[in-house]
Amino acid sequence: MEMHMKIGNLEFRIVVEKDENGYFAFCPELQGFYTQGNSYEEVIENIKDAIMLHIEDEAMEDEIKEIEEYERREKERKLKLEEI
Repeated sequence: MEMHMKIGNLEFRIVVEKDENGYFAFCPELQGFYTQGNSYEEVIENIKDAIMLHIEDEAMEDEIKEIEEYERREKERKLKLEEI
């Protein structure tokens, strides 16, 4: 079964399948995002949690890059001031 899950203003395609061990789900847009659960509700909650963690991680990486860029520019600015 395929569905769309909206998290914030982002929308993700989710594929949920049932087998003899329960349910498993994955998000085709996010490589390596697989999860499982004993019930449909549990697997949906698990994939939602995994996607939210991914979003938080990506946001943190972007924030770290911004800080590093700011620090690089500040260092360059200070070096230029020292040359004057």
